[in-house]
Amino acid sequence: MKVIVTIPAYNEEKTIEKVIKDIQRSLKNQDFCYEIQVVDDGSVDKTAKIARSLNARVYSHPVNCGLAETFRDEIQNALDNGADIIVHFDADGQYRSDEILNLIAPITNGKADLVLGSRFLGEIEEMPLLKKIGNRAFSKVVSHITGITIIDAQTGFRAFTKDLAEKVNVKSEFTYTQEQIIKSARKKFRILEVPIFFDKRISGKSRLMSNPFDYAVRGNINLLRIYRDFAPLKFFGFIGFLLILLAFFISIFSIFILNRLFDVTVLLLSLSGLQIILFGFLAEMIRE
Repeated sequence: MKVIVTIPAYNEEKTIEKVIKDIQRSLKNQDFCYEIQVVDDGSVDKTAKIARSLNARVYSHPVNCGLAETFRDEIQNALDNGADIIVHFDADGQYRSDEILNLIAPITNGKADLVLGSRFLGEIEEMPLLKKIGNRAFSKVVSHITGITIIDAQTGFRAFTKDLAEKVNVKSEFTYTQEQIIKSARKKFRILEVPIFFDKRISGKSRLMSNPFDYAVRGNINLLRIYRDFAPLKFFGFIGFLLILLAFFISIFSIFILNRLFDVTVLLLSLSGLQIILFGFLAEMIRE
């Protein structure tokens, strides 16, 4: 069995050395072979150089491509290098390397195909309140769509099998962490969560939340994207229903207050609502 621990990194020269050395310490003398892979997402510091000096396999993007593109490259590179189990591990030092074994254990025991390191089942040293609320909201949406209770759909600490990596194609640029869970559930892969410790970030700023207002706006947009992409009938059906409901109230006002039996606004809103609902049915039929 070969385990590849893959680390996305962007300007993490202050933490990458400790992260790699901790992983090496935690995985030495195990009864499986392992490899550490770093996907350098266009860093302009010494991240890639430090990782190579520690014998990690390094792939570098010429420019910063973003987390989603990096995640896809991580998976493909790991598959190309013969991974049986892929462990996704962040470069900022907030996850603990000695918990990698806890994540891969359910896979090696044949109990799971995708194991999520759940911060909310474990212990969180520090996380902004807004980010906690956002993570909870994402998890509720993913649970609603999949029909499986997911406590931490946003976690970046996860392990999954070669089979899942080959069959679950992540396409989203914004909601790739949730997309992998949703598609895995729909393909009947077994998903399990294990508690982990989430440490305080030791250096630099979060790439996900540099500005609370920006995070809130992007978070709400991404929640809508998840419903649009993975539950289109619910998404478009809700919008269509609201338009038809608005048309109903306008018609009541028009009839009883304005004494008009016909109102072109009511007609347009009703037709638009019906068209949007029909579009939701169509999208539900053709979605993957």
